[in-house]
Amino acid sequence: MEIQTSPSEITIHEASFSIKPTVAKNSCKELVLLVLTRIHAGYFRITLSLGWQSLLWKILLHPDKDSTISFQVPKLFYITVLTIIWSFSFFILLLLSLLYLLKCALRFHMVKAEFVHQVGVNYLFAPWISWLLILESAPFVTPKHASFVVLWWVFAAPVVILDVKIYGQWFTKGKKFLTAVANPTSQLSVVGNLVGARAAAKMGWREVSIFLFSLGMVHYLVLFVTLYQRLSGGDRIPANLRPVFFLFFAAPSVASLAWYSIAGRFDTASKMLFFLSLFLFASLICRPALFKKAMRKYNIAWWAYSYPITMLALASLRYEEEVKGCFPHAIKLILSVLSVLVLFLLLIFTASNPKLLLPDHDPLINDHTTHLPTHSTSNTTSTTTP
Repeated sequence: MEIQTSPSEITIHEASFSIKPTVAKNSCKELVLLVLTRIHAGYFRITLSLGWQSLLWKILLHPDKDSTISFQVPKLFYITVLTIIWSFSFFILLLLSLLYLLKCALRFHMVKAEFVHQVGVNYLFAPWISWLLILESAPFVTPKHASFVVLWWVFAAPVVILDVKIYGQWFTKGKKFLTAVANPTSQLSVVGNLVGARAAAKMGWREVSIFLFSLGMVHYLVLFVTLYQRLSGGDRIPANLRPVFFLFFAAPSVASLAWYSIAGRFDTASKMLFFLSLFLFASLICRPALFKKAMRKYNIAWWAYSYPITMLALASLRYEEEVKGCFPHAIKLILSVLSVLVLFLLLIFTASNPKLLLPDHDPLINDHTTHLPTHSTSNTTSTTTP
């Protein structure tokens, strides 16, 4: 017995099959747009952590020729481990960079909003710092190579351009502007200059490295004094962004590393900066209540714990090379292990909480209490936009 099928039924079945690819295509498009809407420059905290960790392992596994680190590892082991760590860091950075470039193309108004946001603008330094770290930690490129020099200019130039924008505002927007907008993330601009100075010193460009070092340190002193006095800008960071307080000891840590590269040894100036960062680190970890609210629920700001500790671990490694003894060795060992442990835990938390990686409400871009103040024409008063 044959079953008769009408042409209308055949048309319906064909239409149902054609709808499925269309729905899948629309869902994929909506997912991409959702990611572009929620992602921001603050996600480069992840690549900062991975970049500094790659640099730490590069120095630990393969010290410089003039280094006094006592142990050596087989070349094959060194190349394999470092290549795995560096490749993973490079892949994550490349992925985030492509997503952010796509956001610049499709959601430029949101990128512009970050640019005028007192916290978000500071994280615009993070992609360029991350690329400089990836460049320095690369296992197959030396600072004297032409590609290193070209890429240094590509990654360092935007840092200086952002310096002109941010530091220029401090000078021209009135006496209350800096006290109103300064916050712990402002120290990322300092870190950017110091990382660029360190890389320039590795290439033998002493004058350029001193220029960037001076630019970073002068503004670090201004920021440190402003934030230390707890003026109006310092207490307007949302509770779940308080991990950025670790940047207080990150800046002097990387400054000690930069000056080590410029001077060629871990001299008195480097030691002073290292001791300052060590003191600030101890001051923060002795106050766990400060971070209690931030630790209630996982968010991307947790990555701000990782890279400052790695910077401090790198500085302790250079200090231990210069000053022999049980105490420097113990500091280096403790900080290095802590750095690796914190990064490992963050990777686990991030992988186990994918839904929290792109939250509906992110204080970095949604919290209205962190917007820039507006200024009157006389530049004598400032108010905060609601």
